[in-house]
Amino acid sequence: MNRSRTSRRLALAAPAALGALALTVLPAFATSTPAQIATSKTNGVAYLKSLQAADGSYAGSGLSNEWAFSAFAAAGTAVVDVAPGGDTTKNARTVYRNLLSTASWPSASPVVTDYERGTLNAYAAGIDPARISASRNLIANIYSYWQTAEPGYFGPSSNFNGTVFAALALGAKTQAGGARVPQSLTDSLVARIRANQHNDGGWQYSKAEGNPTALATAGDIDMTGAAMAALCASGVPNTDTDVVQAKNFLKSKLVTTSGAFNSMYGVNTSSNGWAVAGLNACGINPQTGDFLTTAGKTPIDFLIANQYNPGGGFKYKPSDTAPSAYASIDSLRAVAGGGFTSAPPVPVTPGAPQWVAQSAFTAGTATKLALTVDDGAGNLKVCSVSFTPTGTTSTLGDVLNSAIGSATPSGCVTSVTPSSGTGTITAVNGKANSGSNTWKVSVDGSAFAGATRDKVINVGDTIALRWGA
Repeated sequence: MNRSRTSRRLALAAPAALGALALTVLPAFATSTPAQIATSKTNGVAYLKSLQAADGSYAGSGLSNEWAFSAFAAAGTAVVDVAPGGDTTKNARTVYRNLLSTASWPSASPVVTDYERGTLNAYAAGIDPARISASRNLIANIYSYWQTAEPGYFGPSSNFNGTVFAALALGAKTQAGGARVPQSLTDSLVARIRANQHNDGGWQYSKAEGNPTALATAGDIDMTGAAMAALCASGVPNTDTDVVQAKNFLKSKLVTTSGAFNSMYGVNTSSNGWAVAGLNACGINPQTGDFLTTAGKTPIDFLIANQYNPGGGFKYKPSDTAPSAYASIDSLRAVAGGGFTSAPPVPVTPGAPQWVAQSAFTAGTATKLALTVDDGAGNLKVCSVSFTPTGTTSTLGDVLNSAIGSATPSGCVTSVTPSSGTGTITAVNGKANSGSNTWKVSVDGSAFAGATRDKVINVGDTIALRWGA
């Protein structure tokens, strides 16, 4: 997922170092057995490991292979266990975390999908995306792209892709496995995704909501996979009408003789990978029922038929003569049963933890926190709060005071009562407590409790304020 995913997909070439290993014989078409899938995963992981640079990196300037982390996690390989020549000091997780922590990342002109990509792959790598470093909080970065005039969209609404991947990224769980963001925010995202579903059950990269002409155009295989995954990652069941319509759309595009999907880019493994990732995320088996053709072919068959073995790389198109790094990432993730991210596996490297995260604020180091304010009347505000902590922890009162003047987008918090001290918060944005309806706070998806100014806030906390009983 990138500013120009199509051009990136087409531009990738196999590294020369793969040589003859990548270009060994392709298997014949056949319905994929568990043993074949296991072999595909093993060889696919080996190929993705070969993409690692000598310094341990997968990401940097230009084209990036960091999506490999989501494929590794789906295949059961911990990213921290991936190291060039076995040099654990250059393991892929540490190198990636260092990259994300730099002030210059992702670029001088970032877009919301940069931070969504970072979140999904950091999560798969076992890096808490809200606690990359003392200064980097990817969840807060995403919150800063909330569209105040079009609630529920992240980034320009014309680029609907940014909102779909916001749902996927914000749906990534906490280290404890719970929901990180409040239900009100999730519901807002789900509503926008539903509103952009085309009449044929699919989705496109651009906005269609409110435009009958756009809604009547054909959906896209890739975006349909991503959008249905976003719905299911947000808690929508696979029996939901919109998910079923998406499944039927994909079914209608299935090629009987191969198990490929008829994509707007032509038959290709990346589109199959995105479609299967959507099915996987929704708990829909891509090898049975609606996705087993009358010729006995499935979408997984098509992927494995275009994989070099034992080289492990996947072609982008059947007519290609070399593997594509990006297509291999998409394909392996799908074959391994993954959605667009997966929880990090337990590492085998001695002493390596499943998760790494910044443990405390660094006094004097500017940082950001993610904040939502729900007034109980349907007026949800979402923002990233910039502030400089004076100690290893902060307080809710200090964060809200900072939000008044240093929030993106602005207007998230305009006033707090009381404005100082340690007591109960009695009013936010002019809305006061009234009987049992009071301001309550949740951190990282915890149960809502009475909001007080002295509530301790730690590095990376995702804060939700809500007015109600």
